[in-house]
Amino acid sequence: MGRSPCCEKAHTNKGAWTKEEDQRLIDYIRLHGEGCWRSLPKAAGLLRCGKSCRLRWINYLRPDLKRGNFTQQEDELIIKLHSLLGNK
Repeated sequence: MGRSPCCEKAHTNKGAWTKEEDQRLIDYIRLHGEGCWRSLPKAAGLLRCGKSCRLRWINYLRPDLKRGNFTQQEDELIIKLHSLLGNK
């Protein structure tokens, strides 16, 4: 009836990621790419849940992740699209 849990909850770290954990995740993904997130923590030697690894990579560690303020052109595009499409 559905999927089994992605990790053994008793043997996983929770809370803030350390620099060493971040570096392990970065190194593993650079070498092997984004694959099966459920098996990644064990293969990379991390005591984290696969979901936690996926979210850490997508929201914080991706090299193409852009941070900071929008440019003037991006602001204008957002306003223009909002006026056309609304809150969709």
